[in-house]
Amino acid sequence: MILVKAFAIVCEASRRVLNMKPYDVQIIAAIALHQGKIVEMKTGEGKTLAGVMPAYLNALTGKGVHILTFNDYLARRDAQWMGPVYEFLGLSVGYVNEGMSITERQKAYSCDITYVTAKEVGFDYLRDFLCYEKDRLVLRKFNYAIVDEADSVFIDEARIPLVIAGDVAEEEEELFRLSKIVKELKLGEDYELDEYEKNIALTDAGLIRVEKILGCDNLYVPENLGLLTRINSALHAEVLIERDKDYIVRNGRIEIIDEFTGRIADKRHWPDNLQSAVETKEGLKSQSKGKIMGSIPLQYFLSLYQKISGMTRTACIAAEEFREFYCLDVVVVPTNNPCIRKDYPDVIFANKEAKHKVLISEIERIHETGQPILIGTNSVQESEMLADELNIIGIKCKVLNAKNDEMEAKIIARAGEVGAVTVSTNMAGRGVDIKLGGEREQERDKVVALGGLYVIGTNKFESKRIDNQLKGRAGRQGDPGESRFFISIEDEIFKKYSFKKMLPKLNMPQKQDERIDDPIFRREMESAQRVLEGYNSDIRRQLWKYSFIMEQQRRIIHSRRQNILMDKEPLQLLSTKAEERYFFLQNQLDDKVLRDIEKQLTLYYINRSWAEYLDYMSYVRESIHLVAIGKKNPLDEFHKIAIEVFDNMMDRIECEIINKFNTIEIKENSIDVDKEGLKGPSSTWTYLINDNPNQFSSMNLLIKGTSSAIKGTLFSLKSIYNRILKKSM
Repeated sequence: MILVKAFAIVCEASRRVLNMKPYDVQIIAAIALHQGKIVEMKTGEGKTLAGVMPAYLNALTGKGVHILTFNDYLARRDAQWMGPVYEFLGLSVGYVNEGMSITERQKAYSCDITYVTAKEVGFDYLRDFLCYEKDRLVLRKFNYAIVDEADSVFIDEARIPLVIAGDVAEEEEELFRLSKIVKELKLGEDYELDEYEKNIALTDAGLIRVEKILGCDNLYVPENLGLLTRINSALHAEVLIERDKDYIVRNGRIEIIDEFTGRIADKRHWPDNLQSAVETKEGLKSQSKGKIMGSIPLQYFLSLYQKISGMTRTACIAAEEFREFYCLDVVVVPTNNPCIRKDYPDVIFANKEAKHKVLISEIERIHETGQPILIGTNSVQESEMLADELNIIGIKCKVLNAKNDEMEAKIIARAGEVGAVTVSTNMAGRGVDIKLGGEREQERDKVVALGGLYVIGTNKFESKRIDNQLKGRAGRQGDPGESRFFISIEDEIFKKYSFKKMLPKLNMPQKQDERIDDPIFRREMESAQRVLEGYNSDIRRQLWKYSFIMEQQRRIIHSRRQNILMDKEPLQLLSTKAEERYFFLQNQLDDKVLRDIEKQLTLYYINRSWAEYLDYMSYVRESIHLVAIGKKNPLDEFHKIAIEVFDNMMDRIECEIINKFNTIEIKENSIDVDKEGLKGPSSTWTYLINDNPNQFSSMNLLIKGTSSAIKGTLFSLKSIYNRILKKSM
């Protein structure tokens, strides 16, 4: 059996080259990865080395293997670390990082093994879609991929579309004026929040006030839809999006903080209206404008691989979604050494003040012993406030958050030293390896005697997986360690979802500063977290339903374009539907010149029409829930519109190619693309969108059933439908 031989060869090669012999559990994991499964391995169990065996075996086909890492740093590190093993076995290895040239990318992707992040290879896929020349393509057909931190990529980031945009001329909007208007609005008087503080809506009084300021009779008539959306976005940005929690401002730019990792979400935007609103709120010039040229959700991008597998510490909790969306089973691999970490019960309080007081006391007590402490907070703001307080009482600590992410490696390297106190957002919860005694483990024995790393969580996160990732920083490879969470009923996660109302008043403690040990509280808190996980899962499921039909259309248009680019599809449109000019030019030009002209026109109009289609469907997506007023299913209506508009687009592409061919001027066997208006955007950029179907649109205001909805009946179904069909593409 080739698997046995291949894995045995890799084991021997890694022993000779790296002096690392894979454990039996790593071999078990490697087998499961080769079989296309999601592998759960605990922290420190050697996922990087386990991935080498299936990568080597699948690379023997010559079709290439992608190992999708968590960030650029790990792509470079792992390629350089494991590269000598692959090279010893006769395979080539490369890595891709942001900022590399086309030539460097082509070289890396042509290797047998390529280390790259999922989003970077996804962006390259979108860039290839815009190519007009075969020699500028960087990717070959997708074969096999191994995804590190699989739950983060497959689940948490699945709802985030990858986007490539091009510069376009944009009219300047009155962004600062709208921002000033919403700053003057008052909660309860001009606008209301839903019970979860997830959505925001103008009241009747607030609507009248805004219309009066704007000099607008009715914000709900079709011609004011864009203005209504921008008002809603400005209000959402002002009230619901918080600085140093949802984003930071650095170097004159808005940088979004990933809610699951605590890191800066590189190249991520909110939808344009909301992004512009946040930039305006901070007094920054909007940098988010541009036409989307191509887009694909990570969920669908990953499905392009013929075979895919993944590994992570926390897979079981998401096993149902792995099966539902990707048809992937989860395999739990036992640890090489038993985990002896002590996970203490949560310490629960009725209010934040009592929790904070005991939290500080616990940090002081542990710090006096010299045991290293890692404290996980849920925001940049909280991490900085806690660090300031610790410094005041004489406890020196290091802070790791999105503002100093460039210092991550250095801070983590010292987090396991004697007496170290590290305050972090959930950045330290994934993709890091804290060694006891320091980077070189020089004081390992002393730290082991103290009980190993002590992990403290100051809040529960919206997913139990993230809690478990934080705990997993301690107790690697059989090391000792401890973990404990300090939480209160007033913490944001519970306050936002009205958790306190769910609890019987009789179970509340008599004194607010007392600990709560009632099992009902613990059970209900766990239930609340499961509810949140279900809520986020429903969002992903809803987005999948909305994007499904567009993904099928994208595959059709992408396949056709690639076939034309690679000369796999004969072009006969002009010879059959523009015969007069075609045969006239055939007497003056070579057949190859005519084919090249038709190819150039076809590729250009496919690109332009697809970009216009995406722009238009984005508009439809923002307003489609208005059809609920007429008791129609928004999803069904969205699919109907998507099919009709796509069919019209395909017909229009042919018409535009023919019309342009009949009018273009051909000189010296070529077309002047600038003169003929056939030049694409002068620059493009890539980013990700925080996509959420329940936010950033006017639909919530109408569906809430307020009298504003009655006023909005001018937005009849017929007018919506006519607007959709008549909108210029």
